[in-house]
Amino acid sequence: MSATTPPPAPCPCGRRDRREKPFTYALCCGRYLDDFDNTPAPDAESLMRSRYTAFVNERADYLLATWAQGHRPSQVTFEPGVKWLGLDVRSRSVLDADHAEVEFVARQRDAAGVATRLHERSRFVREEERWYYVDGTRY
Repeated sequence: MSATTPPPAPCPCGRRDRREKPFTYALCCGRYLDDFDNTPAPDAESLMRSRYTAFVNERADYLLATWAQGHRPSQVTFEPGVKWLGLDVRSRSVLDADHAEVEFVARQRDAAGVATRLHERSRFVREEERWYYVDGTRY
């Protein structure tokens, strides 16, 4: 009997193709997280989705690297036991060639089982052909 390879896991960000099939991690956010130096996110929404995936995978290195200078914290910590449950992109706005906003809701459950929602309108800036997270307004 031969072993079968499980299908590739869908990307945590939940992005889907035109047929509503989920993109795999490798074809979606994985290419940005795993090859940061050579494969920047092409737009603010893709960066926001990849940052969500970085939170799911606890990739502080990626989160810090994609934070705009002057807004970047000295470190990123993760709350133990948090399970990310999904991402819903509500809107995206290109303000000009180098500024954009993305509104989203991210759902999570803490170690005690309490579910919360993070609703934010995030601001992004493009510098030297690379998008960065600046800050956000939470609702």
